[in-house]
Amino acid sequence: MEALIASYGDASSDSDSDTALPTATAASITTISNTKPEITPLPPPPVSLLIPPNSIDYFQAGQPSRMRSFAHVEGNYALHVYIPVYIPPASKKEILSFLKKISSLVPGLHVVDVDIPLDILCKDDQKLEHVALGREFHISLGRTVPIRVHQIDSVVSMLRQRLQFKNRYWIDFSKWEVFVNDDKTRSFLSLEVVNGGLAEITKQIESVNQVYKLHNLPEFYKDPRPHISLAWALGDISDSLKRVVEEEIKKSSIAGLVQKRIFTCKCRGIECKIGNKTYNFCKFLDEP
Repeated sequence: MEALIASYGDASSDSDSDTALPTATAASITTISNTKPEITPLPPPPVSLLIPPNSIDYFQAGQPSRMRSFAHVEGNYALHVYIPVYIPPASKKEILSFLKKISSLVPGLHVVDVDIPLDILCKDDQKLEHVALGREFHISLGRTVPIRVHQIDSVVSMLRQRLQFKNRYWIDFSKWEVFVNDDKTRSFLSLEVVNGGLAEITKQIESVNQVYKLHNLPEFYKDPRPHISLAWALGDISDSLKRVVEEEIKKSSIAGLVQKRIFTCKCRGIECKIGNKTYNFCKFLDEP
């Protein structure tokens, strides 16, 4: 309402009524020969008032290089289903050490979701730990896709039904891996789930796929590889990045520093984000 008042003027205000009224009348009314007034239509309301809240935008605040992989359509909402993951403090030292080594050998790496150059953060261990690892990561259970407002209730209801009453399980991140997005515009340094938790996550991906299929949404990859991404670089540099990663792993193996698991965490639930709203799923059978 305040925006509309600012655009059209406040008709109820009489602070300048002695002078403003004749000016407004003269600007809005044109006198013709038969003295009948012709009303000039008011300008349209600001475009910002016509954009629905939570609609998809291309650029997120503070993250100018993160662009949606689908075209913006007014009224669409971004849907993302995922498992939240936090890296335990005991595992951060080893991960940070590896990131430092890779960053020194591969220029142009950035921290995922923050878009800060990794080599700058590596100059300050505290900042590196806080920015690079001190936040929530995601194991995606479905593609991030646009849905219409009338689909939201149905999607949420079906996801909640299919993802409830599961036992908690442990997730082992035991492999450094390099992934490239579908458009070949970005490469990602990631930690992959290859053993513990893989079977459970695969079943949950299948459940999400069923819901997507019923709503004519694109399903996940045929051979899903659950992972969290820690760093990214522009373009498809997967070959060179993978060579560096493999060389560092080989050096660690020779030094006897390779472990079966890089870190492990317990799945504590599944979340679904639509626009700016987050829904929590999974009521575990082993909850007290």
